[in-house]
This record gives sequence, C-alpha cells and structure tokens, in this order.
Amino acid sequence: MKNDILFYTKVFLSRIHYFLAVFLLVASAAIAIAKILPPVYFSESQLLVESAKIPTGLAESTVQTGALEELQIIEQRLMTRVNLLKIAREFDIFEDVSKMPADNIVKLMRLNTKIGSNAGRGQATLMTVGFSSENGQKSARVVNRFVTLILSDSVENRVSRAGATLEFFEVEVERLGGELEIQSAVILEFQNNNAGALPDTLAFRLSQQSVFQERLSSVERQIASLTEQRRRLVEIFNATGRLGAGTTTSPEQQILDTLQDDLRRALAVYSSENPKVKLIEAQIVQQEAIVTGQGAATPDSTQSPMSVLDINLADIDARIDLFGEQKRQITLQLNSLISSIEKTAENSILLDAFNRDYSNTQRQYNTAVDGLSKAATGERIELLSQGQTIVVIDPATAPTSPTSPNRKLIVVMGIAIGAALGMALVVFLELLDSSIRRPSEITTHLGITPLVTIPYIQTPMELVIRRATIIGVFAVLVIGVPATLFAVHQYYMPLDLIYDRIAEKLFAVI
Repeated sequence: MKNDILFYTKVFLSRIHYFLAVFLLVASAAIAIAKILPPVYFSESQLLVESAKIPTGLAESTVQTGALEELQIIEQRLMTRVNLLKIAREFDIFEDVSKMPADNIVKLMRLNTKIGSNAGRGQATLMTVGFSSENGQKSARVVNRFVTLILSDSVENRVSRAGATLEFFEVEVERLGGELEIQSAVILEFQNNNAGALPDTLAFRLSQQSVFQERLSSVERQIASLTEQRRRLVEIFNATGRLGAGTTTSPEQQILDTLQDDLRRALAVYSSENPKVKLIEAQIVQQEAIVTGQGAATPDSTQSPMSVLDINLADIDARIDLFGEQKRQITLQLNSLISSIEKTAENSILLDAFNRDYSNTQRQYNTAVDGLSKAATGERIELLSQGQTIVVIDPATAPTSPTSPNRKLIVVMGIAIGAALGMALVVFLELLDSSIRRPSEITTHLGITPLVTIPYIQTPMELVIRRATIIGVFAVLVIGVPATLFAVHQYYMPLDLIYDRIAEKLFAVI
C-alpha cells in the first residue's frame, strides 16, 4: 500500500505540468473575470395592494379585478417595448445606448428587471420591483420610474374601466329608452286604430250587443204587429165595407198599450236601471208623442170609409217605414258590434305581443338604469381613489455597495474548479497509459521476475527543454488568458453581456 502511494505520488509529480496548466488556466480566467466584471448595483421597491376603503355593502366599485390579476396586468404593460426603450434612453442605462440596437436594449432591460408578487388567501398582496445597473443612482431612478408608471397606470386603468362601464350603461339606457318610446307609440297607434275592438271594452260591447238584439226584437215585433193590424183593417174593410163598429182605440194607442204591458212585465223581472227597461221606457215616450199628435188629427166622421181606410193605412205604412229604418240602423250597429267583437280576439293577441315586448324592454330598461346608478357610483369611487389601490411601502434608494459580482466567490470557485479539472486530467491520462513502469507490472504482464530495474535518465538538454516548455506554457496561460479576456471585454463585448447571452440560451434549451 505504501509503495502504491509513493508510486502514484511520483506519477502525479511527473504529470504535474498538466495539472498546473489546467489549474492555472481556469484560476487565471476566474481571477481575470472577477477583476474585469463591472460592479452591479441592485435597487428594489416594495408595493402593497390595499383593498377598497368603502365597505362593499354600502357602495361597490365596478372594477372587479383581483389584486394578483391586476398586478399581472400591470407587469405586462410595464414591460412593454416602448416603456423599456424610453426608460433606458432617458436615464442612459447602458454605455452608448443611443447606438445600441433596440432589440438588445429591450433584452437587457428585461434581464436586469426583477418583478415579483406575493399573494395568498388571507394574506396581503405584495409586489416587488427591482433593477440591476452598474450605477446605484441609475438603478434607483429606474425603479422609482417603474413605480411611478405602476401607480399611474393602475389609477388610469381603473378609472378608464369604470368610465367605460358607465358609458356602456348610459348608451344602454338611451337605447332602451328609445325602444320604449317607439313601442309605446306603436301600442298607442294600434289602440287608436282599433279603438272599437280592444279587449278591455269587450264586456261593454257584449252588453251592448244584448241591448241591440233586444231592441231589434222589439222593433221586429212592432213591425209584425203593424203589418198584422194593416192586414186586418184591409180584410174588415173588404168584408164589411167599413172599418168596424165600436172601434174606439187607434192602432197607435194599441201599440202604446202593448209597450206599457211590456214595461210592467220587465219591471217584474229587472230593476228600473236595467238597459232593457230603459229601452222600453224610451219607446213608450216616443209612442206617447205619436198618440198625442194623432189626437188632434182624428178623422172626421163625415169622411167616407175609403178615405178613412187610406188614412189609417198610410199612417200604418209610415210607422212601418219608421220602424224599418230603425231596424236597419239597429242591424248596422249590431253587425258593426259583432264584427268588432270577432276582431277582439286577434287584436288581443297582437296587443299582448306588443305589451309583452314592451314589458321585456321595460325590465331591461330598469336593469340598465340600476346598472347606470351603480356604474356612476363605481366611477366616483375610482375617481376619488376609494377603491382598490396600490401604495408604496418601501421606496427605492440608491445602494451604497454593489450586490454583484461576488469576486471572492468567483476566485475561490475558479481555483476549486481548476484544481478539480487538473486532477481529473491527470487521472484520465493515467487511465489511458498502459505502459509498464514498475517491476511488479513486469512480473504481472510478462510472468518473469527482473533482477534489477534501471529508470529512464534524461540528459541535461532534455531537462532544459522540458522546463522551458512548461514555463512557456504557464506564462501563456497566466498572462495570455487574462489578456485575451480583457481584450474581448474591452473591444468585442463586455463579459457580463456574453454571460447573459450564454445563460439565456442555456435557459431556453432547458
């Protein structure tokens, strides 16, 4: 075991130049990077989303966006290309920013900006905004500008949405109000055009129909009575040559007596206010006037029977014509009334449809008016900033010391990685070496036991060349690598940008 340790120690020493080459390469690169990388200052601000100041039971804002959702919306608006370019050029964040491509500026701004949110059930909703820059004052100014944009955008966005809601309900109220006016005009025009055939007057028209039918029956009875009376007079005259002895009652008086008998029978059944009773009373009054008028025109007894017959027949014919005209008028009125009653069902369906549309529009209008009232209250709440608001609880300040890079950690990690890689290279070369270097290996591989072993002896010139080569390589590694990194950083692209691009591509692949 002891011999093995001594052997591998000699092997490591024989290949120490490989170890040193890798170690010095990585270590020098780490030291150069630690020295070259510019300091990065990180400034941060913390914001709090406060709930509405007015209880929702009393008045509620019409902007119902959740706190976390609102922060996400604000973040997306904040990180737009226009905002990032404007801020980068306003504060001159990067060196020669005016000459940089816009895409590179946007990418670097997004890489250097850190936005986070913290929310949970029963917890306050917080938002942190940070920015990294080579200058502490610039990082603080950028964060403060971000915060200003967040606050103004939040207020403007909420007021705008509340105003849009109010405008929507104003348009709806105006539109539905116009529809109500149009529908009201349609209903009014329909009712005016069909005033005699509306459902609400159907009961009255049905009662009128009964009255007209009674009047028509009465007139028809009177016509039949007068016709029968005329026929009897003619028969009596033809049979006897005179109008009949002992006749003291004129036909008008007989009709009056008949009407009075009808009135007595009607009063036995109906009240004095019944339309049928009123109709008979009106006919009695009319008949009484006729009888009274005929009292003064009683035919003279000295007239011939033929003249008396002609007078009576002419009188009866006149009354038949009068009642015939009444029958015609009553029939026309009754037919018109029946037609209106028949049209009532159709008009009722149409009117119900109009009223149904009107009622639906009225409900929509009432809902829109209620929404308009709430929208006006919600807009007022947002204008007065009494709804959900974002406040700054920890403003950004210029950091006094850089947050990165951690130069000591870079150097230590470079030395550790260099030593590990150098040792790995030595082990790898040893695994690839299959030559015989110890007496025990001769016995193992060849099966013979040597009497003595003679090591390889280098000449002085070989030693000088080997040492010069190792020193030259070390010098190139120790001096050339840092110089190369410095030249790349200075004349091609800053190392931090190269690191950001490599990290971005690695993250994209992952």
